[in-house]
Amino acid sequence: MYSDRINALPPYLFAAIDEARDELIAKGVDVIDLGVGDPDLPTHPHIVEAMREAVCDPKTHQYPSYAGMPEFRKAAADWCRKYKGIELDPATEVLSLIGSKEAVAHIPLAFVNPGDVVLYTEPGYPVYKIGTMFAGGEPYPLPLTAENNFLPDLDSIPADILKKAKLFFFNYPNNPTAATADMKFFEKVVEFCKKHDIIAVHDNAYCQMTYEGYEAPSFLAAEGAMDIGMELYSHSKTYNMTGWRLGFAVGNKALIKGLGKVKSNVDSGVFDAIQIAGIAALCSSQAGVEETNKIYEERRNTLIEGLTAMGLEVKPPKATFYIWAPVPEGFTSMSFAKLLLEEAGIVATPGVGFGETGEGYIRFALTKPVGRIKEAVERMKKLQL
Repeated sequence: MYSDRINALPPYLFAAIDEARDELIAKGVDVIDLGVGDPDLPTHPHIVEAMREAVCDPKTHQYPSYAGMPEFRKAAADWCRKYKGIELDPATEVLSLIGSKEAVAHIPLAFVNPGDVVLYTEPGYPVYKIGTMFAGGEPYPLPLTAENNFLPDLDSIPADILKKAKLFFFNYPNNPTAATADMKFFEKVVEFCKKHDIIAVHDNAYCQMTYEGYEAPSFLAAEGAMDIGMELYSHSKTYNMTGWRLGFAVGNKALIKGLGKVKSNVDSGVFDAIQIAGIAALCSSQAGVEETNKIYEERRNTLIEGLTAMGLEVKPPKATFYIWAPVPEGFTSMSFAKLLLEEAGIVATPGVGFGETGEGYIRFALTKPVGRIKEAVERMKKLQL
């Protein structure tokens, strides 16, 4: 019944986790879900109010612009200038997105021909690989290891792969490892992509989810990055707007135009009322973002303290709301995740679900209050490890 491209896909990781969780809940188990990275905190009230007013205006009820409202694109450009130090032309170098996930899926359709290679960091967001497969490209993972601070070794890529490489997906602050990258690394990526004629796509969805004064840089701030690259931003994590489906792509105008051509043929743009709410998020005080980060930082500290007490070595991440922890000796990532779910009622994501390089790790999302995280730690302490 299904097409070859559908049959070739692995089960979507988070859908499988949801199914297993729901089965336990149906049996009456008190499940603590630290699996999927979906913020439990509400969207900031001023954003909701902007949406409420906009949705009552009949002018927002018509088809939206494929590229996004000029006001939204200007707000995105102004935000990038203020917080990331990059200058953008809102008319040609900014594109609204129905969440950054759709951009990840659509970018290969714009630039990849069957047989082209797409490089991507692994462990990583599953859609980097899946979007490549949909476009007929050949996904090629670049392993992220603790020994290399979870940065890819660009010098290790074989020459025959580089000859066919067309696109490179990378993501810092990183999901799932929570690793960060500095400008020196981004400059190396620019040099690498220019040398091999590769399009660089930086997925920057977690850039504002930072702790202890850390500021995540923009890849496009690296010299020459605008010549070969684009960057994806999302309202989902920064403003607790996962269900709203809003983000934006910025970068080289030819690349933005290419992505726009795909979008104009497969979707109808972002609902104007949501874009108006997005403008409110970008242009108003960011105090809500800072307060949210303080909440996640407390949760981070609580979980790490508990995991450390259990004998697991975990470094406090400077960004994202994930904890990337090594599994106890004698376990695989899948067997440990299974133990947590079945014996402790805790949902966590097995590292291997993010690619083979993720084996030996498990990801916890800080998406529950401190009290529930403490409860999760107490449950884990009772396990026979």
